[in-house]
Amino acid sequence: MIYLDNAATTKPDENCLKLAEKYLYTDFYNPSALYAEGYGVQLALKEARKNILKTIADCERFDLIFTSCGTEADNHALFCGGKRGNVITTEGEHSAVISCVNELKQRGIEVRFARLNGDGSVNFEHLLSLVDEKTSLVSVIHVGNETGAINDILKISAAIKSKNKYTLFHSDGVQAFGKIPFRMSENIDLYSVSAHKIGGIKGCGALFKRKNLVLKPHVYGGGQENGYRSGTENIFGIKNFEFAAHRKYSEIKENFDKVKKLSDTMWERLDKSLFVRISGENCSPYILTVGASGVRGETIMHDANDLGLIVGNGSACASNEKKRYSRTILACGVNESLADGILRLSFSFENTIEEVVAAAEILNKAVKYRKDMMA
Repeated sequence: MIYLDNAATTKPDENCLKLAEKYLYTDFYNPSALYAEGYGVQLALKEARKNILKTIADCERFDLIFTSCGTEADNHALFCGGKRGNVITTEGEHSAVISCVNELKQRGIEVRFARLNGDGSVNFEHLLSLVDEKTSLVSVIHVGNETGAINDILKISAAIKSKNKYTLFHSDGVQAFGKIPFRMSENIDLYSVSAHKIGGIKGCGALFKRKNLVLKPHVYGGGQENGYRSGTENIFGIKNFEFAAHRKYSEIKENFDKVKKLSDTMWERLDKSLFVRISGENCSPYILTVGASGVRGETIMHDANDLGLIVGNGSACASNEKKRYSRTILACGVNESLADGILRLSFSFENTIEEVVAAAEILNKAVKYRKDMMA
């Protein structure tokens, strides 16, 4: 079976699992415990925090809050940062952010949405025009989870701070972390990441936080994570995350170049009479979104699955919304006929050219079969 749905989740890295294994079987102690074994695990937790932090941030200027997932990190940022005035986000956010701002709206916060460009990136001028003296928080996804569009959050955050220095800036970095070379700037206050998108296990994420930023807890209890997120820490998941992040960042340029070749090969091999490219040329190579007009994406996905290929037809999380058309794809200006036939092909450095060539043949065959049936 060929797996090309890595934006939904990645296969756990076996070497990273083995390195973290002792935190399941031998060093399983509670890091809050006062005996020596617990203190030893606490030191391992501190080491993981420092090592993940330094992949993209200055440890003197940023802190890290471990969470259960990227969604929880987004929730923490949105609900604790957007408490007054208005909150601004884009029409291309992950459902973890969209659901939060919809809830904020129910709580009396004004929510403003910035329009998208055709490739799924945010319209910079429109976004900036929405910021005013009452804007408490702006949240802009770093890499779009449906099209792979890359937003220049360094430029965006600097422009927002220039307009209102008190506005907090958050970015969902789940599809960027470990894949796109990037360093946090002083204009970014909060940044969400997830382990299972980079070869870690499910159940572990983190929120990068500017150190002098006052942020209330989102989960209350025993005061773990320096009081920001209560609950006994998932040491196995956190150490596994640490090892996965280290591997990704030690090979980030090599992996980026390899995945770009995979993505380019896929688009070269797809039949242009059947498929339209949605992802822009400057989008993340890890995600290639295409559309087949007149054929439902879900139908193509199931046909491809029967032929030995696993692909997505949009955000895996959004599938629970049970909506026929993706709000993000429609916001890109795609018509409903094409939006109905969306496929998201997402790659890993573990994929091969041979797999991509075979996958393109399967997709061409599946769509042509459906088109011929309707002819």
